[in-house]
Amino acid sequence: MRRATITRKTAETDISVELNLDGTGSYDNQTGVGFFDHMLDQLARHALFDMRVHCAGDLHIDDHHTVEDVGIALGQALTHALADKRGIRRYGACLLPMDDALVRVALDLSGRPYLVYDMDLPTPRIGTFDTELVREFFQAFATHGGITLHLDALHGLNSHHMAEAAFKSVARALREAVETDPRKSDAIPSTKGAL
Repeated sequence: MRRATITRKTAETDISVELNLDGTGSYDNQTGVGFFDHMLDQLARHALFDMRVHCAGDLHIDDHHTVEDVGIALGQALTHALADKRGIRRYGACLLPMDDALVRVALDLSGRPYLVYDMDLPTPRIGTFDTELVREFFQAFATHGGITLHLDALHGLNSHHMAEAAFKSVARALREAVETDPRKSDAIPSTKGAL
């Protein structure tokens, strides 16, 4: 089974992550940031990952360290669970509508982290959640997951819908990318022989 358990403790956050790539989409995400928990739930459910993320962070300052550090730990868990990436499809893409929002994601589990993020969320906050943190999460996740990630909002009027569509579309693309390729289940998906 492709699983990982990561713990990460700093002066700002104390995080534990359990990730099973071959799950059913079950989740238990508790970071103290309600909207972010909702987004992590979407990530697990639509990627069909079993995921448990618990974080005690310095929320008396703001949500930034919690969101960014969870992205780091989750990226590390993905890297660990994929091991040498033998047999995976490697690439994934999704065009996902959610009411007024339309988000396009394309990603490559290349080991070469890069984020292209083109989402102009129209409000500075979703409830109490700082919308700048959507990018911070995906930057940390892509960097520590070794993901080339292109994330574009093609349409959108509502920040909640746009952010949620982003997490769902990344999840769907990840689900595709980590799946076993039935035609090459014993091979590393690169002419280099390593990723």
